[in-house]
Amino acid sequence: MRLEDLQPVPGSRTTPKRLGMGLGSGHGKTAGKGHKGSKARKSPDIRANFEGGQMPLARRIPKRGFSNFFFKKNFEVVNLAALEEKFDAGAEITPEKLAGVRLISSPVSLVKILADGELTKAFTVRANAFSAKASEKIAAAGGKAEVL
Repeated sequence: MRLEDLQPVPGSRTTPKRLGMGLGSGHGKTAGKGHKGSKARKSPDIRANFEGGQMPLARRIPKRGFSNFFFKKNFEVVNLAALEEKFDAGAEITPEKLAGVRLISSPVSLVKILADGELTKAFTVRANAFSAKASEKIAAAGGKAEVL
């Protein structure tokens, strides 16, 4: 193959519409824009939520109450059964180590330990939150639950 033999893929290059080039072009006079109206003008700046001058929906509906969405703390939960499976007895468990064994997605995530499963090994667990039963089970197994 040589440089002068290169061609575009058939159908990938199309000739542009020649708008407003007379009646014979098929796109003359109004150039495919129809007659009058805001979209027929030179710059139809119509926003997606524009309702033709009617009061937009976002301004018509009442705005009451309070949303806690921006202030909510999202914890990644880890069950005691997962700790029992992934760590050896006497291990010191931190968010960094939990992320290392892929029990949480990031070492900077907020971590909450839940009590699902049995615990037979003693761990020192450092997390942002513990359920009451989880801290009881950790203590009963001879470990420590420390809140970060």
